[in-house]
Amino acid sequence: MAMTMSGEIQLAAPREVVWTKLNDPIVLKACIPGCEELERIDDGGFRAVAKMKVGPVSARFKGKVTLNDLDPPRSYTILDEGEGGVAGFAKGGAKVSLLEREDGTLLTYHVDAQIGGKLAQLGQRLVNGTAKKLADEFFANFVRAL
Repeated sequence: MAMTMSGEIQLAAPREVVWTKLNDPIVLKACIPGCEELERIDDGGFRAVAKMKVGPVSARFKGKVTLNDLDPPRSYTILDEGEGGVAGFAKGGAKVSLLEREDGTLLTYHVDAQIGGKLAQLGQRLVNGTAKKLADEFFANFVRAL
């Protein structure tokens, strides 16, 4: 099942500060809902473990996050893939851009993802609703971390 999501959030911090926090595994681990482990690996990406619940399906996803198209402190592309056992898999990418504003930084994102397995059987509306909720939680946590 394919999924797309876009959004933006105004952050009351300079672009360089936002960029630094978006690349800090300690900050990201604290902000990602359900994240149990997040560590930087040799190629500049991250190894991650997160526990997620989508409707009646709960799973621990293990995966890898890679950062591409780096243009510090303006933008990057996040590519990820994770396996959740019988629950299924998720893989995709997100383009993240940071625009300087007088009152801080405007962060915009566009996500394209694929999910499969039991997760895909739950239906587009439930999966999209959960993805939106997780994104909102991440950004609420990130705002507090700034």
